[in-house]
Amino acid sequence: MKRADLGVALYLVSAFLMFIINIPNGLLDVLLALNISIAFAIMFGCMFSKEVLDMSYYPTILLFTTIFRIALNVSSTKNILGLGDAGQVVEVFGRFVGGDDIIIGTIVFIILIIIQFLVINKGSERVAEVTARFTLDAMPGKQMAIDADLNTGAITDAEAKRRRDKIQEEASFFGSMDGAVKYVKGDAVMGLLVTVINVVGGIAMGMLRGGMDITTALDHYVILTIGDGLVSQIPSLLISLSTGILVTKGSKDADFGTALIGQLFGVPKVLYMVGAVIMAMGILTPLPDVIFLAMGLVFIVCGRVIAGTIETAKIEAEVDVEEASAEEIRQPENVTSLLQVDPVELEFGYGIIPLADVNQGGDLLDRVVMIRRQIALELGTVVPIIRLRDNIQLNPNQYIIKIKGIQVSEGEILFDHYMAMNPGYVEEEITGIPTFEPSFHLPAIWITEGQRERAESMGYTVVDPPSIIATHLTELIRQYIAELLTRQDVQNLVNNLKESHPSLVEELVPKLLGLGEVQKVLQNLLKEGISIRDLLTIFETLADYAATTRDSDILTEYVRQSLKRAISNKFFPSNETTSVVTLDPKMEQEIMSNVKQTEQGAYLTLDPETTKTLMSSVGNEVKKLENLGKNPIVITSPIVRMYFKRLTEDYFKDLIVVSYNEIDSNVELQSVGMVTA
Repeated sequence: MKRADLGVALYLVSAFLMFIINIPNGLLDVLLALNISIAFAIMFGCMFSKEVLDMSYYPTILLFTTIFRIALNVSSTKNILGLGDAGQVVEVFGRFVGGDDIIIGTIVFIILIIIQFLVINKGSERVAEVTARFTLDAMPGKQMAIDADLNTGAITDAEAKRRRDKIQEEASFFGSMDGAVKYVKGDAVMGLLVTVINVVGGIAMGMLRGGMDITTALDHYVILTIGDGLVSQIPSLLISLSTGILVTKGSKDADFGTALIGQLFGVPKVLYMVGAVIMAMGILTPLPDVIFLAMGLVFIVCGRVIAGTIETAKIEAEVDVEEASAEEIRQPENVTSLLQVDPVELEFGYGIIPLADVNQGGDLLDRVVMIRRQIALELGTVVPIIRLRDNIQLNPNQYIIKIKGIQVSEGEILFDHYMAMNPGYVEEEITGIPTFEPSFHLPAIWITEGQRERAESMGYTVVDPPSIIATHLTELIRQYIAELLTRQDVQNLVNNLKESHPSLVEELVPKLLGLGEVQKVLQNLLKEGISIRDLLTIFETLADYAATTRDSDILTEYVRQSLKRAISNKFFPSNETTSVVTLDPKMEQEIMSNVKQTEQGAYLTLDPETTKTLMSSVGNEVKKLENLGKNPIVITSPIVRMYFKRLTEDYFKDLIVVSYNEIDSNVELQSVGMVTA
């Protein structure tokens, strides 16, 4: 057992022993001195803690010290009533602190009780209750602020986690403090009751068993009772004060004393005015003029000294800034910070700023958070931090999207308008500003707020500006997600899987495949919109086939076949027949005969004329499917799929190429054409 644990255990056990056995006066003096020392330690600890969480165990400390102090009260009461003596500490407090006078001691004791019970305890209790309520109410807003900072790149994931943990700890702390201050309040009430009991019991013991008259008994036992009450209430008062300090603490960047003195006496103008008022009181009233004039002069002199100090500090700060600027000019340009490229950036003109400003009711930051969550659920990968920036060089309503520092798309919105799109079956037209939807380049119309309800009732799809930007950003991230998947991202995915399946990961990485080879396979899947969320199946398939081949394209095909249920569910609805196009078997043989194997992998060497004819056929069949309102899907044999996809991806970006082995057995297909050359 650690020494600290043993010390805390002994502290609690000693409290319970004092309830049971009689404590000798000498040992009682030691324990009373220890109680006072702990009270001072708590008070100074609360004063000089930088923030409340530095004293996160304070509610527990409050409970322990209250139990210990109550146990001391019980022990001293037993000695007072049983022996007529409670040790030197109690007697000194009764005679010295109480002025060796029953009336003065009683009044001092009552004043302490009133101060503690009505002033400090009541205020601390109220502040703790309000702080706990406000802390809990503010939690959602603080969480949203952290998410916003995280999505703009202002903080890292680790910093965001630290801040969230801190918010949870603060909520738990103030919730505990709300209940813990009841201990202090109950302790004050108990101290008053114990005092009354000691006085009545002491007089009865002195008269009935000690043979004293009422005056002698009153003098002896009341002095001891007041001493016992004072020696108990002074530590209790210190801890009550500590509670008040802790729940009202506001400074987090400076020591308590420095911040307090700085705020009270840090403004020279205030000290000048105080000095003038105090001196005027000494001159114009019968108050002692020497004291008031001297005190006023002290304030004025202190104000002058502080003013000089502030002026000197200001000059030094200006000099430091000038020297730093000069030093920066003299140094070679530091370009390291300019080399950093953000994976995803959204830049917008000043007219779109209200959409991203939470204080103006904008929810674009929240939508960015939802985009990252949506992509994680849909494709099984984490989208990098999306950095949002305003750019005064853009048009007010314009925005651009960059991937790895290069602009890949742009759009323009009207802040106070809505975009209405005809889904294809609405015949009645609505007036507005013609435009194109930026994500899919569909014709649309900008309409006003007043036209929104009418457009929706007519059947138009009406979208607000933040949704337009969010949809555009989502589609581009889907398009470039394979490019955004880095080796570090793959390592993070490997680490997550390793926690639940360590043997699989150890078998595959790096024994059979390197991290880069795994990255290539995952990028191939993401490039065609296949989710990598089922990483367990992907890794098990790679482990099965990596021993025979390390070609990432071939391994990708094996993985796709293992994920056929997911692929079928994505492209082929289960309750309907899907129209598809097949690839001519002769064309498949032609493609395979033109595949060349090299050390860097396999590639297709089809002659340009055949390629042109083949692409023309693909275009005709795709148009046929689009006229039917179907997705363009081509079915091929497994061995040809990846070469055919690679051949067509530059001509038809949305073409879906699936092999027979990637289709679940319960899928119903209908061929409406054949691609041939």
